[in-house]
Amino acid sequence: MNRLLEAELIYGRLLPVEEPHLIARYNKALAGFGLRPTALSAFDIDMTGFSPQIAEELGDRDYLDPNRVNRRFVIMTPEQVNLPVVHTSFSNTAGLMHEFFEANARSINAVTIKDAIYGEIEDSVSTVESLEDLLSINEVRFRVLSAEDLLGKAAELRQLADRLQSDPEAWRDDVLLNRMVELAKLTGDIRQNVLVPDKLVFRHDAFWANHFGGVYVFVDEKVTTVICDPAAPGFRRSRPWQVSYISIRDHAQIFDFLARTGRIELPRAGWVEASGLLRLRAEMTMLSLVNQSDPSADLSKADGVWLQTWAHRNGELIARDGAYGFLQEMIRTLASTGNIKMSEVPAERRFLLIRARPDHADQWLTNRLISQMVPADFVSRFIFDKQGFYAAYEGFSESFREFVVTRLTTTYLKDKKAFRGRFYGIGDDDHA
Repeated sequence: MNRLLEAELIYGRLLPVEEPHLIARYNKALAGFGLRPTALSAFDIDMTGFSPQIAEELGDRDYLDPNRVNRRFVIMTPEQVNLPVVHTSFSNTAGLMHEFFEANARSINAVTIKDAIYGEIEDSVSTVESLEDLLSINEVRFRVLSAEDLLGKAAELRQLADRLQSDPEAWRDDVLLNRMVELAKLTGDIRQNVLVPDKLVFRHDAFWANHFGGVYVFVDEKVTTVICDPAAPGFRRSRPWQVSYISIRDHAQIFDFLARTGRIELPRAGWVEASGLLRLRAEMTMLSLVNQSDPSADLSKADGVWLQTWAHRNGELIARDGAYGFLQEMIRTLASTGNIKMSEVPAERRFLLIRARPDHADQWLTNRLISQMVPADFVSRFIFDKQGFYAAYEGFSESFREFVVTRLTTTYLKDKKAFRGRFYGIGDDDHA
């Protein structure tokens, strides 16, 4: 993974924590979780406060994700809202954290001047043992504490102030008045500085979870759809009156579901030609075949001419795989007719031709599912399914790893917003 670290393709864009007082606050949050303090003099954190260095020090990548549910968080600064989430068991962790930051910006800004906020994203289950546990999560509640107990002191001051207003005799209580003065020195004027977060409960809608080999949960008005391995406990048994189940291996049913619910863009000449997505996938398919046939191949000069020469020499392999020739045929068909009859396309090939509908709320989750169905497209896999990308990367040859890192660095990382906009139609959203 060193090559990925150096290129910031894993644990990239994290926030350094170096000041002793911030490290002390972080340690108090760790103590609040029952964890031992860090001895590090500097470390990096993501949006949730997860630190890869502390995870290594503790020997536990899930130190903020016990049982892979009820995710913990540590907020040191409002700047964390602009960071990625680099380790999570649920695809919507980043979305929930964004909602929390946006809904409670004033209190987060005020508290983190003097304190760190920590706590858990609590839901209705403590462990996930079956699909029923995942399906029972409809909303989450942020349980919020603070390292220096600034939130607790603010709440105490609010109670004392309320008592002062409601009890005429309270003005004679010197102990109460002195305590209010003492607390106000720490919290400031709570009438002006909103220290306690306003909104703590948020909806938990469509998501991917890394349990049971990966579970996709899509929520529509009258039905919830689960896509996963049929071996997952509870498959087709949990809430059958409310939940539709599709095997992750059933390409035809998955495609029909995505098309029927309006989550995908079918291949049309307009967006396909403007985006170049099918050409990208054709190139990725060819590169995957090169790696399969010769893992030690030097791909540093793999431009169009190089790939064309390789294709001429390996026509039998390309024909046997079929994906590259199929994509080239579809590109020609779109250029001449403007559309493709998807009913005539084999189910396992359909995902090569589609992308998530850019204006649908589930666009990131849908693109994640599509990228899982098109594993040769390592660029899309990296953008939408980093866990899947990292697992696949472990199986790449050293030569192919070097090429993949170079390709991602010189294309996607160079201008992520423009790249996502061109190929997937995604606007300002910055999940990746």
